[in-house]
This record gives sequence, C-alpha cells and structure tokens, in this order.
Amino acid sequence: MTSAPWFPGSSGEDTPEETLAALRRTDPVGLAQHLGDLAFLLQGLAGDPAELFTTEGRARREFSDLLGAIQASRGALDSLEARAVIALQETTRRERWEQARDDAAHEDAATPSRSRIEKEADGSTVTDISLITRRSPHMAGRTLASARRLVETLPRIMSALAAGQIGGDAAYAVADASAVLEPDLAREVDRILGERLPELDGAGTRRWRDAVATVAGELDPEGAALRHRRARRDRHVTMTPGQHGMATLTARLSALDAQQIHRRLSREAERRRAAGDRSGHSAVMADALVDAVLRPEEGAPPVTLEVGVIITDRALFSPEAGDVAHLEGYGAVPAEAVREQLLACTTPPAAGERDPFGPDGEDVRATLRRLYSHPTADELITMDAASRPFPPAMRRFLSRRDTTCRGPFCNAQIRQYDHIVPVSRGGPTSLDNGQGLCAHCNKKEQLAAQVERVENPALPGHRVRWTGHSGAVRETGPTPLRGPSGRSGSSGRGGASGREGSSGPDGTSGLEGLSGPDVTSGLEGLSGRAESSDQGAASDRGAASGRADEPGGGPDDGPSGEQRRL
Repeated sequence: MTSAPWFPGSSGEDTPEETLAALRRTDPVGLAQHLGDLAFLLQGLAGDPAELFTTEGRARREFSDLLGAIQASRGALDSLEARAVIALQETTRRERWEQARDDAAHEDAATPSRSRIEKEADGSTVTDISLITRRSPHMAGRTLASARRLVETLPRIMSALAAGQIGGDAAYAVADASAVLEPDLAREVDRILGERLPELDGAGTRRWRDAVATVAGELDPEGAALRHRRARRDRHVTMTPGQHGMATLTARLSALDAQQIHRRLSREAERRRAAGDRSGHSAVMADALVDAVLRPEEGAPPVTLEVGVIITDRALFSPEAGDVAHLEGYGAVPAEAVREQLLACTTPPAAGERDPFGPDGEDVRATLRRLYSHPTADELITMDAASRPFPPAMRRFLSRRDTTCRGPFCNAQIRQYDHIVPVSRGGPTSLDNGQGLCAHCNKKEQLAAQVERVENPALPGHRVRWTGHSGAVRETGPTPLRGPSGRSGSSGRGGASGREGSSGPDGTSGLEGLSGPDVTSGLEGLSGRAESSDQGAASDRGAASGRADEPGGGPDDGPSGEQRRL
C-alpha cells in the first residue's frame, strides 16, 4: 500500500471539505499517492469482496445506490484523467523545447522550429498514454485530442462529466464531434449544450453528436460547407476482426453516398429474397456487397487478391487435430472457415471437371510454402530460404509471424518492416531482429525511450520490450499458432508425428517423417505455381546480413490498409 500524508482538519478530525481543500494545495505526487491508497483498497475489495455482495437479506436499493456511486466516481476519474493527459502533454512539450534550446546553445538560428519540437513531443506523449493506460496508439491519440478539446473549449461538458451528469462516452462523443469547429464556435456550442443538459439527460452518443451538429449549424450556417469538407477528409475503410471467423468492415463516407449504397444493397436483398433466398435481409445485403466487390458481373475483369493464411498441416489435412488457422492482418479463425477454400485453391480439378480458375488455373493456383514454428512458443521462427535484406519472402514471413502490428496494444495492420536494433547502431538484418509494425509504431526511436529484443524464460519466443519515456514497460510477442492446450504435453505433437505419410488432396506425399519443430503450411493466395521444399529448419538468427530495405515501398509490404480506427 502506498504511503501518503494525511490532512487533519482544524478540530483534529478530517472533514470531506477540509480534506478536499488540502488535496487542492498538494502536488501531482501527493494526489497520486492518495489515489494509490484508494486503488489499493478497491483492488483488494474487487479481488476478495468476502460477504460484501451477498444478496441474502439485502434490499435491491443497496446495490443500485452502490452502482450509482461507482458511476459517479468513474465520471470524476475520467475528468481527472483528461486534465492529467493535457498536463503530461504540456510538460513534455516544455521539457523538449528547453532541451532543444540547450542543445542549440540558445541560438535561434540553430534551434528547430517550435511546431516541429511540439509534434515530436506529442508523439512521445501518445506513446506514454498508450503504455500507461493500455490503449492502442490510435485510441491514445484520440484520447489526447479529445481531452484537449474538453479542457480548453468544452468546460461545461467537462464539469458535467466530473459531476456524473453525463457519461464518459457522451463527453468524448461531444469532443469528437467538435473537432471540426473553430474554438470560439465550440465554446458557444458548449454553453448551449450545458443549458440543455436536462433535456439531453437520456441521450445516447448519436444524439449528442447530432446535437453538436445542429447547434453549430444554427450558430454558423455559412461554415457548414467548410465543416463538411473538413469532415470529408476523414473518410476511410477499416476492418475490425470479430469472433468465430467473422469480421466487421466499416466505411466512413459522405452521408449521401452511404445512404445510396445502403439502399442499393437493401433493394438487391429484396430482389434475391423474392427469388427464393431464405437468409435474413441483412445477411443477403452482406452477400450482395461481397458479390459486388469480389465477384463482379460477367465481362468485368477478374479480381485477384493475396491474403496470407497460416495453417498447420494437421488443421488442413486432419481436422480432428483441433488447430486453428490465422489470417494475416486478422488473427485466429476456425480452420473450417478457410479449409474448403484452401483445398480448392491447391487441388487441381479431376479429369473432366471445370477448373474454377479457367484455362490459367495451373498458373494461379495457390503456393504452398513450408514455414517452421518455435518448439515451445508455437510461433513462426524461420522459413525455407535465405534471402537478401528484407526481400519479399522475408517481408511475407514477418507478416505471417506477427499477423498484426507488434507495437504495444496496437491493433493496426502491418505496413512496414522494422529493425528492432537499428542498422545505424549495428543491428543485423535478420528475422530475429525484425518485426512488423504500422506506420505510427515504426517511429519508435522518437516515440519510445527504448525498444529492445529480450529473452524471457517464462514466455519463450520472439519477445520485444518497449519502454516509454514515462518508465512504463510492456512486452509484445507474435501470435502463437496454437493455444496453450495445444502446446502442453506430447499429445499435440504426437498427433503430427503419428500421421506420417498422410496424403494431401493432390495425392502427393504429406509432410512425413518430420521431427523437432512443427511444420506449418503458409498458403499465399493465388501467387504462383504449387511448390514445396525439402530444406530443413535452419536458425533464423543471422540468416541475412546487410542493410534492410527502408520501411514502406513496394507491393510486397504486406496489407495495403492500416487499421487506425476501432
């Protein structure tokens, strides 16, 4: 338990008012110590509440009052967090500026621009917020931007949040909707919304956003077109992994385009249901969207896409093994969700059957590449070919191994390939010194105090430690190919060795007679002729040398989109 000075009242006993006044006179360290004491108590109660939540003999009102008190405390903590975030940003900016001035010997001509220094400082602040609060870098950045608007231009909404009159989701929805407003206009919108708090007491986040737009339109009708153009810059498409092999595809478009697309899909769903499709209306709309994008009408050029699928030989050829598959940029999916398509991609049609890929089927059939997994961590560690620095094959390997950005709490897709120890500091170009990152996290030399490759006996495999300027430390690792139950004991590996000589769908010999590291099949969608390799598993450490390609670049950089929104 942390130790904090207590503030006795004038009578020798503490009153809430006197304690509050004393806390206001303390510093951030003192407040942190008191919050640490409170956190200790709350964590102890949450871990072992004893008879506190026993319902026998207690009235319903007791628990509803407790829930209300918890909600009020959450609002106050959200408000304090917003102020702490802005204080951290301002302090970091000031310290970076003073350091830059010292480095330039206080000569104006040698001092970088203040805007550049503040931009770099804000990047470090976002990283610290991400590491401390366990948010993704994108969400940490949004938190910082919204917190600044709440503190500087939305004081009434901020007060309502602190008093528990609105929830944190509503307050941040108002801050987000105010992003396109000029500061003076945002303050006037805040004043009017503050007066309308009783009216908006039961409003959801959508209604709060609508209220901001409505009030802003009434106050500044001439600026509506400008605000629309600003908002339109933020159009994007994102893919959010779901569960059980499903995902959510989201497009932020102009309202008119979005409404027209939705109506077009709805009408197509009605037509298909009238023709006999018995699926639900929304499900048929989803099918129509997939058909329009991936299966265009006759005469349209075929769509050829590459999607990395990592699946063990057991999952592909022996479903009873229970292994899952992994989609590059997505994560784990049930093997059943991809097995049928992969077998179709790798199996030539029987005599007399039509090739689904047409006359060029042999040329476009999926490639089967042999990859190797760690003997205990079940993560990909090497591949069957050594190459020059980060060539397409090595980039694909890093994408398959890491699946998504390796930055702490980051959910973005891999866009760039990074030397953990930079080449400028002698870092080798090897799979062990490489990791897949998004564009934001690849600025790690500016954003974090230190990023290093570490060995952790408790967590074997490829571990990377990130240390923020605040001192917060987090470790990240690749996505394991199997869960803990599949890695424990000998049953999981015995199953593989016990199926020696199994035949693949094309009648050729399976992955037989292999011992040691598991063999994992990585299927590169529609990328060339089927091929195999008999090379053994070699260590990836030092597999390649020389300077790596710079981040970004060509078509082999992995997924083309970066998931920056949740």
